[in-house]
Amino acid sequence: MPLSPNLRGALFMVVAMVGFTLNDAITKFSSESMNMAQVMLIRGAFASLFVGLLAWQRGALARPASMLQPMVALRVAGEAGATVSFLLALAHLPIANVSAVLQALPLAVTMGAALVFNEGVGWRRWLAIAIGFAGVLIIVRPGFEGFSVYSLLALASVACCAVRDLATKRVPQAIPTLLVSTATALAMTVLGAALLSPMGGWTPMSGEATALLALAAVLVLIGYQFIIMAMRSGDIAFIAPFRYTALLWAILLGLVVFGDIPDLPMIVGASIIVGSGLYALYRERVVGKRQTAAESAGPDMAPDGI
Repeated sequence: MPLSPNLRGALFMVVAMVGFTLNDAITKFSSESMNMAQVMLIRGAFASLFVGLLAWQRGALARPASMLQPMVALRVAGEAGATVSFLLALAHLPIANVSAVLQALPLAVTMGAALVFNEGVGWRRWLAIAIGFAGVLIIVRPGFEGFSVYSLLALASVACCAVRDLATKRVPQAIPTLLVSTATALAMTVLGAALLSPMGGWTPMSGEATALLALAAVLVLIGYQFIIMAMRSGDIAFIAPFRYTALLWAILLGLVVFGDIPDLPMIVGASIIVGSGLYALYRERVVGKRQTAAESAGPDMAPDGI
């Protein structure tokens, strides 16, 4: 029997999360043999090639000067901060912990939309935001024995992603999405090259290591493609919660690949974040507001400095 649009969209979202999480696992694995600046440089070079060719084939590069539009520049700056902080956190923390903190992004975008754009957010969603960030603090556990400064980098990545997503809302519709993606990939490649020396310099790479980073870039592109397909398939309010399956894949990959066993604070904090995010989505559907949190399950749901 053919799947309904909602079930098809949910399946596409799950596939997208698998792509993103596999990319994260490959990136973390690569950080064991080279610094993150080199990872950014190589992965970004492959992504720039893949995205650039796709953008050229679809005519999105006809007006390259649009890359300098202020909101595009702000989006790229937010992406730069998100990518650097995310990758540094990923290199030093269990993949599940970083993924769990990143699940607070929809709540951060909802809060930012209320504070910056004066979008209506009722007291119930404000409460969900507060509880969600309490869950983040449980994972980060500042002041406790399990605290790591790299947890703050994961939180900084969420903040930078929120800036990026809010800037994306103000990018003129006339500017093609593929042009913005190309600008982002190029900027991350240049940033990786700039940070290469401060982060320890170049490490000789094997063919296998190079192929893995090329695969990581492809997986991210597949993830974005399936997210776009998911968003176009059915009801966003039904499909968006399936973005949280990324956390399940992160826990599984962390256990199988890196031997990381989630501790109790991580599980409790992640459960609170997911629950708060789901409730925020529910309230948006009830009050009929613009899908602020749901939009963070779209093509900008995670650092895309690929």
